[in-house]
Amino acid sequence: MNPYEARPPFEQGPIRPPSEARSLLIRVTRNCAWNKCAFCHTYQGANFSLRPVSEIKEDILRMAQAAERIRTLSVENGEDGCIGEKTFNRIFSPEGNQDECLRSLASWLYYGGESVFLQDADSLIMKTDDLADVIASLREAFPSIRRITTYARAKTAARKSVDELKRLREAGLSRIHIGMETGYDPLLKFIRKGVTAAEQVAGGQKVREAGISLCEYVMPGLGGSRWSVEHAVETARALGRINPDHIRLRTLQVVPGTWLAEKVRQGEFQALDDEAILREIRLFFETLEGITTEVVSDHILNLLEELEGNLPGDRERIIGSIDRFFALSGEERMVFRLGRRMGIYRYLDDLKDPLTYRQIGQLARKYREKDPLELERDLADLRRRYI
Repeated sequence: MNPYEARPPFEQGPIRPPSEARSLLIRVTRNCAWNKCAFCHTYQGANFSLRPVSEIKEDILRMAQAAERIRTLSVENGEDGCIGEKTFNRIFSPEGNQDECLRSLASWLYYGGESVFLQDADSLIMKTDDLADVIASLREAFPSIRRITTYARAKTAARKSVDELKRLREAGLSRIHIGMETGYDPLLKFIRKGVTAAEQVAGGQKVREAGISLCEYVMPGLGGSRWSVEHAVETARALGRINPDHIRLRTLQVVPGTWLAEKVRQGEFQALDDEAILREIRLFFETLEGITTEVVSDHILNLLEELEGNLPGDRERIIGSIDRFFALSGEERMVFRLGRRMGIYRYLDDLKDPLTYRQIGQLARKYREKDPLELERDLADLRRRYI
């Protein structure tokens, strides 16, 4: 039997959270119903649509059939139906199947086949019964599933009743990822987020009350030079009222072609450099109170990856990491920033490697002899590689 005879034409959307790297991607909606956020370029020019439940179920059926073909290939490779190295390497070899959806399914099975992420930007916009039906179909097709997660807008979550959200939890929805970005109303209006801080809080509280794990995303630097303090303080206060399970930091990167980039060009928004953003993050952590949550800094756009831990216990250590950065000499801070943006450094302790430090230090010295703004321009170019 040739496992590639019927190529599964199932859909996958463009993005997922970094924490869902090993999740199977199931597209239940296409693109973003709001699609107006000033900083976002992901769905520019794309129309939103709800996928019919029957179409989604057909995708799930094709995935299940493809999974069986992959398991058959595993048996042929002497791996007894498990997706081991031989099967994985055969599928991903130049002679293997080039269908990216099939490859993603094989990769998912290789890593255990336990987590699923529902795409695109706001799966909760579906009717509750329809979404619950899709989740049930998924769990029936793949009994190995242990976790199902999705993106959602806070405003959509706020419009759901707690009972509706509980039904989704009972169907199998494990976690909701919400892009709060900021809890400061004037900034929410400026970035055209289409939601108020009160709606952010209401949506988050409902998710928590329903017993669904909640991950809120915060965007350091989003306030620019004008609203940095208010952004830090009011976002911390909003999160204190929600007390989410997770907070993830996603530092702002102004992307060319976005509405925010045009505001930069017009002089209406002044982006912060790395050090100003770190000061903002410090104020954010200082303001967070009455919260028991895990903080994660798992994106290359964040300068310091070590700003992670469980609050409130790890707050002083996290703040201490920021203070440690500012205790470095000017040269050391420049070397670290360059090393981080070049993908060489992850943690401050990486500065202790003398050979790497010398190499990056030579580059830093060249920048000190140039226009100071050239460093910031080049660092911005390096950050854009990760968008």
